[in-house]
Amino acid sequence: MPRPLRVAIVGAGPAGIYAADALLKSGAAVEPGVSIDLFERMPAPFGLIRYGVAPDHPRIKGIVTALHQVLDKPQIRLFGNVDYPSDITLDDLRAFYDAVIFSTGAMADRELPVPGIDLDGSYGAADFVSWYDGHPDVPRTWPLTAEKVAVLGVGNVALDVARILAKTADELLPTEIPPNVYDGLKANRAREIHVFGRRGPAQAKFSPMELRELDHSPTIEVVVDPEDIDYDEGSIATRRANKQADMVAKTLENWAIRDIGDRPHKLFLHFFEAPAEILGENGRVVGLRTERTALDGTGNVKGTGTFKDWDVTAVYRAVGYLSDPLPKLPWDAASGTVPDVAGRIVDESGKHVQSAYVTGWIRRGPVGLIGHTKGDANETVASLLDDHAGGRLHTPTSPAPEAVDAFLAERKVRFTTWEGWYKLDAAEKALGEPQGRERVKIVEREDMLRASGA
Repeated sequence: MPRPLRVAIVGAGPAGIYAADALLKSGAAVEPGVSIDLFERMPAPFGLIRYGVAPDHPRIKGIVTALHQVLDKPQIRLFGNVDYPSDITLDDLRAFYDAVIFSTGAMADRELPVPGIDLDGSYGAADFVSWYDGHPDVPRTWPLTAEKVAVLGVGNVALDVARILAKTADELLPTEIPPNVYDGLKANRAREIHVFGRRGPAQAKFSPMELRELDHSPTIEVVVDPEDIDYDEGSIATRRANKQADMVAKTLENWAIRDIGDRPHKLFLHFFEAPAEILGENGRVVGLRTERTALDGTGNVKGTGTFKDWDVTAVYRAVGYLSDPLPKLPWDAASGTVPDVAGRIVDESGKHVQSAYVTGWIRRGPVGLIGHTKGDANETVASLLDDHAGGRLHTPTSPAPEAVDAFLAERKVRFTTWEGWYKLDAAEKALGEPQGRERVKIVEREDMLRASGA
């Protein structure tokens, strides 16, 4: 009797779970069946949703419900707190599985090559997001002494950073933020937040709903300069072709023509301002210099040679995430991705690395919304199943599921399980209950392991 197809997925965020779901919905799941193990370096699953989505976005966190249903399936096991490659290597995985899918995502900040970027008070947005989302591997405190702050970038991460800086700690208390984050935000002195984009309103990468949510806070006054509302032929074409871009532009237009109100925190959205230099004194940020840009007819911009200095003492760059290279796998340093063809990992000669696949942001870069990784997963799984049907997968030497448990036990790796997630979930909800909150996130890795029964 043929055994089930054994697949390892490295990374238990949305991309990895969508890949597992695609496998479970395939014909192979019927005959000969599939057996899937997800390996996650954090003690808890869900990746970007747990450690990348702002705590005041419960709507997006609702995606967890759908992912839960996938992980509840008996064909799937979760091995949390297992790091690739320090706890388990590609050669190890090959011993246990017919195929390996990498879906490790992107959590580091992309570089921004402007003078002064390394000054004290210049931060990467990803690091700040990890702090307010209670990531166990970052410091427990964050310096929030600046009264005037700049955020560079016009995507949803920039909006999240600006919104968290502009809101009060008490506004965020009903969310899942842990005590150290609440205490940090309580001491936040920011009263002016300036968000800068080098292009115009039609080129902003905000989601319409995320943008409108900025205006829902009773403490945040959103301000747009009417002079920043400008379009060229390329911009008009973008609005006609892209409904979301048009909705974003309309929202910004409405904010530009209204009177400025008296909410205590001002959040300015600036367009046509390209960061030229972060200004410093004695090693610390004391300002930001931008160059005014102008549309060139195509929707792109060119510098005008006019510069302006902004009075800010902290700068956050939100110019994109970057994946970490995966040892033993090919790497494209320019794009920060693993090279692939239809999800098959390929080496420098274009040859498929046998039984190795990739999906999600590690495959195509950190673009698009969480749900967009579903199409990636479907294509990658289709390639894997095609290779399986064609006899192109290698044969593992120890395909029995219990061989993995024995291996991790021998290595003395403390791992969490899907059952352990339910325990951690219950523990976090119990922490929130006395305060009438849905949950309070547990931060320390050791505490997560203990609550999970690792």
